[in-house]
Amino acid sequence: MDLKGIVNRMNKTNKHIVVLSWIAVVAMAGIIFWMSANTGTNINQGLGIISAIKGFLSSIALSIFGHEVDVSPVGHFTEYFIFGVLLLNALRFHMPLWRAALIALLIGSGYGVTDEIHQYFVPDRSCDPMDWLVDTIAVGIGALICRYAVKKTSERKKTKS
Repeated sequence: MDLKGIVNRMNKTNKHIVVLSWIAVVAMAGIIFWMSANTGTNINQGLGIISAIKGFLSSIALSIFGHEVDVSPVGHFTEYFIFGVLLLNALRFHMPLWRAALIALLIGSGYGVTDEIHQYFVPDRSCDPMDWLVDTIAVGIGALICRYAVKKTSERKKTKS
C-alpha cells in the first residue's frame, strides 16, 4: 500500500472513532434522560440491578450513619462523571484539550439543568439545585481526568517517536 492509501485509511479510522465517540455521548445522555424519567418508586424497586445497587448503598449508609441517607447524589455523580469523560473524549477531536474541557463542563452542566427540570415533571422526583451542582462537579472532574489521561498518552506517544 502506498503512502496515500495509508493516510486515507488513517483518516477513515479517525472518522469512525470520532463518530463512535459522539454516539457514546448521545447514548449516555439518553441513559441519563431515561433514569430521570423513572419515578422514585421505580428507581427504588423496579430497575433490577440499579435498584439493587441503590438499596445496597442505602444499607451501607444506614449502618455508617445510623439513619436513612439519600444516596441519589452517588447516582448523579456516577452518571455525570461518565458523561464528562465521554464529552471530553468526543470534543478533543475538534479543539484544543483545554477548550474541550471547558466546553464539556458547559455542555454537561447545561444538560444537568435540563435534567433537573425534567425531573420536576416526573412523579416522586424533584428539581433539586444540589443535584445540578453534583452533576456539574462530576462532569468537571470526569473531563479533567480524561484531559489528563489524553495529554499523558499523547506525550508518551511523542517520546516513543
